[in-house]
Amino acid sequence: MLIKDVKELLDGEFLTGQEYSMCEVNGAFGCDLMSDVLAYVEDKTLLLTGLTNPQVIRTAEMLDINAIVFVRGKVPSEEVIAMAKDIGIALIATKHTMYTSCGILYNNGLKGILIGGI
Repeated sequence: MLIKDVKELLDGEFLTGQEYSMCEVNGAFGCDLMSDVLAYVEDKTLLLTGLTNPQVIRTAEMLDINAIVFVRGKVPSEEVIAMAKDIGIALIATKHTMYTSCGILYNNGLKGILIGGI
């Protein structure tokens, strides 16, 4: 799924990274525990989270995550947005909850990542 499709499906708003709207994500992972993100996520995975701190961007950078959706109407600080812009990560904000956001994306063909082959 293209990042622009994620934005449209979630009635989202680009905070940065509009230039990456034609990049693809292969799966999604909704989580607020960055330790779980580090343990399970691979590149080209869309991260959905309610956390807006700099650690989210640092975690995404380590895993080559190219897009993050902030759920529940959360918007990170200008510092966090600038970090993502410098690294080349698209940031999208949506008013949907994480559960609803994941459901919308799943129903439109974006599957979750596999954990341990499950």
